[in-house]
Amino acid sequence: MLKDKSSPRGESSINIIGAGIAGTWQALLFARAGYDVTLHERGDAAMTQATSHFAGGMLAPWCEGESSEPIIMRLGTRSLDLWREQLPETPFNGSLIVSHPRDRADFERFARLTTEHTRLDAAGVAELEPSLDGRFREGLFFPGEGHVEPRNVLPKLHEKLTAAGGTIRFEAECNPDDLEGIVIDCRGLSARDKHPDLRGVKGEMIVIETPDVQLARPVRFIHPRWTLYVIPRDDNRFMLGATSIESEDTGVSVRSALELLSAAYAVHPAFGEARILEFGAGLRPAFPDNLPRVVIDRSRKRISVNGLYRHGFLLAPALAELTLAYVQRGAIDNEVMQCC
Repeated sequence: MLKDKSSPRGESSINIIGAGIAGTWQALLFARAGYDVTLHERGDAAMTQATSHFAGGMLAPWCEGESSEPIIMRLGTRSLDLWREQLPETPFNGSLIVSHPRDRADFERFARLTTEHTRLDAAGVAELEPSLDGRFREGLFFPGEGHVEPRNVLPKLHEKLTAAGGTIRFEAECNPDDLEGIVIDCRGLSARDKHPDLRGVKGEMIVIETPDVQLARPVRFIHPRWTLYVIPRDDNRFMLGATSIESEDTGVSVRSALELLSAAYAVHPAFGEARILEFGAGLRPAFPDNLPRVVIDRSRKRISVNGLYRHGFLLAPALAELTLAYVQRGAIDNEVMQCC
């Protein structure tokens, strides 16, 4: 990590645009470090239009190693520590990977491409998740991973920000060029005025409810075309997700809904009797390489944090720490940061 002698050290006022997961973590770490922080959000406090509202909230850097660049694991594992530090109640119950025997080749491929897991036999799967007793012959358990419920945890982070002295201004749409001092732009797709190479990647989800299945951790179901994840929520609810579609349409297709529900039924037949509570889709901001980017305009004291793709909750804490290190002492992470 290099140092930039022209970094804006000495500044005490920070304006951050976007109160989703990326902007909120930026604001929280800066406020905890003693800066005068104002977080600007164009939506209201419910955040129902934010990408974070439709996120899975999985904190799974080792599972993501199956299809992601090494930098995602590096930043992701650091983020786990920050979640533990700033939100000690975050559940770290691990992640469970399962498949049916006909998809064993894909299961073994996942095992080869990932690390930090333990192989389980049928008894081990049942001991970990009793609801899956008799359903799967083997599994992969990633004990160090965690998950959060985005719609619950984001308000908690906002509360911690205000407790640390930060200010949140909802229904306050603004442009980075209109603010004074150091500005951190976390607008996601709305920042295409500054980053025209951003694109939206759709992620579809379904929320269902059933008292007949109990899970303590996210379960990923390996499939030849896609991997379904079933994420437990409060009050007997589960989020089903899998899709990553190159489209900026925010609707849920019939095909995707059928595939998600069919895969959930394959995980456990009781999901076939579950009540559907919600269909939804969020657009994740991504650069062409699907990697996050922190762009620093030194002359104008503007910093852009964007392109978190489908790793928002996993990467946001570590990216905030990098931005804070730059402002405090000029540190530059060459894998993530660009200066102009």
